[in-house]
Amino acid sequence: MFSPIPCHLPRVTIVGAGRVGSTLAQRIAEKNLADVVLLDIVEGMPQGLALDLMEARGIELHNRQIIGTNNYADTANSEIVVITAGLPRKPGMSRDDLLKTNAKIVVDAAKNAIAHSPNAIFIIVTNPLDVMTYLAWQATGLPRDRIMGMAGVLDSARFETFIALELGVLPADVKAMVLGSHGDLMVPLSRYATVNGIPITELLDAATIESLIARTRNGGAEIVELIQTGGAFFAPASATSMMVESILLNQSRLLPIAAYLDGEYGLKDVVIGVPCRLGCGGIESILELSLSESEVAALHNSAKSVRKNIERSQEILAAKL
Repeated sequence: MFSPIPCHLPRVTIVGAGRVGSTLAQRIAEKNLADVVLLDIVEGMPQGLALDLMEARGIELHNRQIIGTNNYADTANSEIVVITAGLPRKPGMSRDDLLKTNAKIVVDAAKNAIAHSPNAIFIIVTNPLDVMTYLAWQATGLPRDRIMGMAGVLDSARFETFIALELGVLPADVKAMVLGSHGDLMVPLSRYATVNGIPITELLDAATIESLIARTRNGGAEIVELIQTGGAFFAPASATSMMVESILLNQSRLLPIAAYLDGEYGLKDVVIGVPCRLGCGGIESILELSLSESEVAALHNSAKSVRKNIERSQEILAAKL
């Protein structure tokens, strides 16, 4: 008689089965990273999406399980919980305009998910991202190394894309770093942007670099204006998938992540985008770059805006209790 040896497969829960969430489920499954639980409040939708993804397994050559559900009990014992739930932006809206509606959605999702997966690492994708990450941190009571926001990875990818398009080079050869909030006050660091190690300041004039920075800050809004009926989802899903992969495979990648700061960069009690090492325990460390006076000022200005919206969101939540 053979005795079956129980094996544990990693599980990632995605709260919110909209375009970002469902695309992320596809990325994770097709990369063979983990089994996926796709949760949404709309009955039937996550189940249908999960079935659709399952029917593609033989074609995509993976055997990951994808479950669709409306019940948080089905998310139990997840290694990672990703929250994408919330209203997307519409033309003319800023990320901050979503504050009132999405605050309660994210807090409720975080509380429900942590109840069933107390050891999970949380990644927040819902906008306004920095504020939502702070609220989820408060709601879950997690240590700061186990909760983070996906922002800088996406913003950096957009900056890299625009640099590559401008220079006509391979996007994979471009590396860039964007810090600060996921919004109009983000801080693209042009002096840290390179093409195969060559600083873009050697390849582009100052005016062109400034125009690329402006386009990066407006990257999400540009897509919203073009689509009209929603926002970006392919690149946000890819950025989140990169973070999930770094955690599950313990890659210890250095990535710009929205993290809770406790003195780093002269900032306390705020969530803001900074470079972090990301591995199996979550945020392993925060790297403090040597920033110029103007870069520090821009980062602090960005944090000031986030803190103001944190205070607004807490007032909103308190009024609903």
